[in-house]
Amino acid sequence: MPRAAPYWLSLALVLLTGAILYAMGRNLICPCGEVRMWAGSAPPGESSQHLMDWYTPSHLLHGFLFYGALWLTLRRAAFRWRLVIAVLVECAWEIVENSAWVIDRYRAVTVSFDYNGDSVVNSMVDIAAMVAGFYLARFLPVWVSIAIVIGFEVLTAILIRDGLALNVVMLLYPLDAILDWQQGG
Repeated sequence: MPRAAPYWLSLALVLLTGAILYAMGRNLICPCGEVRMWAGSAPPGESSQHLMDWYTPSHLLHGFLFYGALWLTLRRAAFRWRLVIAVLVECAWEIVENSAWVIDRYRAVTVSFDYNGDSVVNSMVDIAAMVAGFYLARFLPVWVSIAIVIGFEVLTAILIRDGLALNVVMLLYPLDAILDWQQGG
């Protein structure tokens, strides 16, 4: 099998994910008709409709976490095949994240009352952010990777009162204390 096959497979998974998201009714781009590089100050409901938003760093962190988990469990597998697994998991998450059930769950138990799901371009950039994190984790010392994960979690907690860890907690086991804090209480 050619050495490039896993990379082509990863690309095919990303393109298939985009097609599935579009078939699920996701917007290709923001319904506002614009494609902004950064949606940090976008109107409510538009934050996940542009290329990058406050949640893009969490996908970068997915890459660090997937790299670490796959290094621990499949150390003998070639990097390129571990990348395929990470891309597959991230693509699956993008599909699940944009299902009606998860969108409704975000609206019901998190501070994201106006969450409409991601546009296809936002999901593609989220996957690219995961791949970037996966590659970075390969070359950075472990302590730097850990510092980046902690740094992004602290930064997003300060700036938007959310982040990867808070998001996971609120989706799986919502806590009123966290919701109150996220709402500024």
